[in-house]
Amino acid sequence: MLIFGRELVDFPLTALIDSPITKNEMLLSIKHLRVKFGSRRRPVTAVDDVSFDVGAGEVISLVGESGCGKSTLGKAIIGLLPSGSAVAGSIQYKGQELVGLNYGQLTRYRGTEISMIFQEPMNSLNPVFKIGDQLAEAIQLRRARTAVGVKGGASLRSEDGWSVKEEVLEYLGQVKIKDPGLVLERYPHQLNGGMRQRVMIAMSLAQRPSLLIADEPTTALDVTTQAQILSLMNELAREYSMSLIFITHDLGVAGMIANRIIVVYAGEIVEDAPVTDLFNDTLHPYAKGLMNSTPTSFKGEKGIEPILGYVPNLALRIEGCKFRERCPYSMEKCREARPALEANGPKHMVRCFLY
Repeated sequence: MLIFGRELVDFPLTALIDSPITKNEMLLSIKHLRVKFGSRRRPVTAVDDVSFDVGAGEVISLVGESGCGKSTLGKAIIGLLPSGSAVAGSIQYKGQELVGLNYGQLTRYRGTEISMIFQEPMNSLNPVFKIGDQLAEAIQLRRARTAVGVKGGASLRSEDGWSVKEEVLEYLGQVKIKDPGLVLERYPHQLNGGMRQRVMIAMSLAQRPSLLIADEPTTALDVTTQAQILSLMNELAREYSMSLIFITHDLGVAGMIANRIIVVYAGEIVEDAPVTDLFNDTLHPYAKGLMNSTPTSFKGEKGIEPILGYVPNLALRIEGCKFRERCPYSMEKCREARPALEANGPKHMVRCFLY
């Protein structure tokens, strides 16, 4: 089948977006979150008054162009922002406030409860340790934190090596690695990009998180491998009843994996809707621009329509709507005031004076 001009084999889009695992239980609640970098004289507001909730088992996607703040938002949730970052607002995980926790307190949640995988697995995997030993370390850390099993000693040849090895093989099998016994003896550079990303997913699963944040994990992969990884992540989210926040700049990818899409521009949410609602009734001019600028085989003679202009300088004070300089529908009101994120339907939120 073709999704945004890409041929995906055995990857049913409707099966993913029409039957998500979504429960009423609230897992993550973010309220009025702001993240600033730089000096006090000239701070850069990377995340600006962001609020949204994630239910248990819900799969959402944060979508926006590079520099919009989506990765910063993901790192703020797990507490991986660089030193000197100023965070204000609230991030509640299972009712526990995460903003303001020190390193030791965050360790109770980071990894074990909330895990994150990144775009390039080679930057996360240790090049001098075998895959099996790195997975064993993740398993042993989880056991130590939950006061079960051994403490320390990240090796398959440790005191409880047989038990750890069985888990390593189990998780490698879960991510559909065909020969896990061979892969656990290899080093990261001996695997291709798709295999390394599967290993990173296995390491995340080894921590048994309730929330997985995936920061553009398929960007560097070819289309076929990308489809396989997306299908795998969706399947595992269902199997483990795990919530997933998938960060991407690609609306096509977002539509394949998520049941809800949050569009981010210049550090703030401009549209938040179920996948089918967003694709069938796109509201915000920026979201429409993303749709029109996405390569697809269905555009015909119309072709790609790029979004004109540039992302605003977030180090400067921006009056009114942040998208107004690039918006074809801009009016005087857009310069005078900033629109609020408001409901336009039961589950559809949009930040625009047009609605």
